Amino acid sequence: MHHRKKGRKFNRTAEHRKMMMRNMATSLFLHGRVETTTAKAKELRQFAEPLITRAKRGDLHARRLVGRYIQDDAAIAKLFGEIGPRYIERPGGYTRVVKLGHRSGDAADVAIIELVD
Repeated sequence: MHHRKKGRKFNRTAEHRKMMMRNMATSLFLHGRVETTTAKAKELRQFAEPLITRAKRGDLHARRLVGRYIQDDAAIAKLFGEIGPRYIERPGGYTRVVKLGHRSGDAADVAIIELVD
């Protein structure tokens, strides 16, 4: 049974999963959308949305908390300058996962995760 086992492992080490989520979240904040597998997109949603919620606060402490996960200065500036204020009235659900079908190389389910307008 799979009770109380949160998160997907992706057959990777903990360090690899952590850096993969950080890199994908940075790309999501910089570009607004990322094309990846469906499972990674769903996992990225759980990682990125709390960061956006912290960016809505906009204070120094929130910026330092987000800085623990996102090391790119341009991504943090965009997150606190554009993305956070854009969702100030929205209580959650900042991302959308759109399924695209199967990848031709390995038939993996592919999806786009994007920021909601």
